[in-house]
Amino acid sequence: MPDELNLGVLLFIPYRALETRVFDALAAAGFDDFTPAQARIFQRIGPNGTRLTDLAEQAQVTKQTAGFLVDQLERAGYVHRTPDPTDARARLVQIAARGHQTIPIAAAAVAEVEAEWTTHLGPARTKQLREALTSLREITDPYA
Repeated sequence: MPDELNLGVLLFIPYRALETRVFDALAAAGFDDFTPAQARIFQRIGPNGTRLTDLAEQAQVTKQTAGFLVDQLERAGYVHRTPDPTDARARLVQIAARGHQTIPIAAAAVAEVEAEWTTHLGPARTKQLREALTSLREITDPYA
């Protein structure tokens, strides 16, 4: 069928809806000073910090773009840079106190959306969807 949307678009539409809900919840809580591009960098920061080059690779942006976005996040107080204990030449990007405040708000918004999707699809179809997407990660997510 020529009018049928491809799977990529079908995956993107609900993701974008979820992302919008997260941003709306964060804005309502006073965290309205960052962009989706900054969030894509932020959500890839590991618990012990992550090197800028790794953030750039995972977000599929240039190191310069990642550096620009981290600079913005740092100025807004969401992240900070610290020396990498394993390499004196490198620095780690870590989540700062203000950034940590956003995490439970975003998680609650995600949980709310997932609950709505489960109500709409039903528990069995939601479980199947999660299993299918988890399986698809095996061939699509180099960081899984």
